[in-house]
Amino acid sequence: MNFGFSYVGLIYLVMLTIPNLFWTKNQPKDYEQYASKENKVLVILERVGQVLVCCSALIFSDFNIKAWSNWSWWLVASFALMLLYEIYWIRYFRSEKTMRDFYGSLLGIPIPGATLPIAAFLLLAVYGKNIVLAVSVLILGVGHIGIHLMHLKAIPRQDEA
Repeated sequence: MNFGFSYVGLIYLVMLTIPNLFWTKNQPKDYEQYASKENKVLVILERVGQVLVCCSALIFSDFNIKAWSNWSWWLVASFALMLLYEIYWIRYFRSEKTMRDFYGSLLGIPIPGATLPIAAFLLLAVYGKNIVLAVSVLILGVGHIGIHLMHLKAIPRQDEA
């Protein structure tokens, strides 16, 4: 692990942050009723994980682009997941912005707004051979994916609505 600024980490964080800023003004209908029932332990894990991921993505130069090798495919796969994450947001912002729109799968990927960035950052950790980012992502993933799975399970099925 090498300390130093990661421009790749910064790019990933920008790709993560910009759609979330737009989301704050475009939340799904009734989102607050789901958010108010979040598991406090999962929320703590999510918040701690967010801080750890943001910091470790920026302070290790391990994630910056290196000479091409077979190991570079980890970065390609990671970036592809981040691009899918952006596509997910485009689809959501063009929708009616319901909870079903927010949690609808993308290419068979469940809760893509939560799983895609977690998977992308985990593959980035593999690419950089960085255990600090990997552990940080796992902490974030337990909280973030756990919260969103709870939300998804709480959405009434269409035949119940």
